[in-house]
Amino acid sequence: MPQFQNVDSDLDAVMAQRDQGPDTVSDRSIGSIIAETRNLSAEQVESIVRHQRAHNLRFGDAAVALGFANADDVMSALAQQFHYPYAPEERRKVSPELVALNQPFGVQAESFRAIRSQLMMRLFNEGRERCAVAIVSPDTMDGKSFFCANLAVVLAQLGGRTLLVDADMRGPRQHKVFGIESTSGLSSILAGRAEARVIQQVSGVPSLFVLPVGTTPPNPLELIERPSFGLLMRELMLKFDHVVVDTPAAIYGSDAMVIAARCGAAMVVARKNAARVPKIQELVAALVEGSTQVLGAVVNEF
Repeated sequence: MPQFQNVDSDLDAVMAQRDQGPDTVSDRSIGSIIAETRNLSAEQVESIVRHQRAHNLRFGDAAVALGFANADDVMSALAQQFHYPYAPEERRKVSPELVALNQPFGVQAESFRAIRSQLMMRLFNEGRERCAVAIVSPDTMDGKSFFCANLAVVLAQLGGRTLLVDADMRGPRQHKVFGIESTSGLSSILAGRAEARVIQQVSGVPSLFVLPVGTTPPNPLELIERPSFGLLMRELMLKFDHVVVDTPAAIYGSDAMVIAARCGAAMVVARKNAARVPKIQELVAALVEGSTQVLGAVVNEF
């Protein structure tokens, strides 16, 4: 029986975080959050309030008009009040691909939320057994890892504990996308090595966690074909509300099919004007043959 001691402490920390009571940011006004963030004096706050009343503005708009705050300060304050993850400016430079976090009210983020809604309806039909979702693509450069990362962000923005597993052991990217360490991770678990911090929380998104690949192994297919991978996925699905899994492109072999079968469900991502219909049909047929429920396909334009 495989052992997962190296993830137990991480999972315990996740569960403990779930049991903590909500903070009181939502009880504070936008004005008080902006005043604290900008370290405004009482005189400055008073002048903002006067301008607010004189011009029938919201506090944030009045603060921006007087030069005591900027639009980013207002968005950040709103995000704090409504417990909505919003990346600060310096974080956006580190992780520019996380559009759902960097620009949560933009067109791309809205597209990811629409996909999330469709996904939730398919995943949580009454009586359906819970499963993880593997994100698969026919070829490299289809935008699979980009899609996977942002889908995980919008799922976490619902408030449920969300885990993004980077199972692309042929070309891992999630640690780069999120700017986290990848000295240990999935490959360590499957190889039976006990290492600390295999699951890492994403800074600024309390309910989002990432399990990176760790050291890139020479035998990725053999690792995921072991019974321990299926057992690990079942354990993770019990501990998290949502589990999203990044996979190698189908061009590399059967890795994605094996991973998707262990997850139970999959979504296909194809690149507009690049992916060919016969390849997508072949991929979907292979997934169905492996008893994987195909939840849908997404055409990525970039």
